[in-house]
Amino acid sequence: MTLWWIGNLLFVVAIIPLVIWILNRVLEPARQIEYYADDILDSGSQFPGHLQALRELTRTRDLARQVNVDLERYSRALDDIR
Repeated sequence: MTLWWIGNLLFVVAIIPLVIWILNRVLEPARQIEYYADDILDSGSQFPGHLQALRELTRTRDLARQVNVDLERYSRALDDIR
């Protein structure tokens, strides 16, 4: 019976604090992951406002090509004048 009480005392004094310490070591990074995940979610929700300008990129590309064509025509016209 004495060994039973020594085992219980050892369990309460050594094993339970060790398990609590290990649990805290695991939960701390989990809390940090939750914080960073929330931060990513907040930042990610701001993307649609910035991505709306991408729709205009094709128009900008087409206008730049048109300017290039017009510039070439203008350059040829200047060459013809000389």
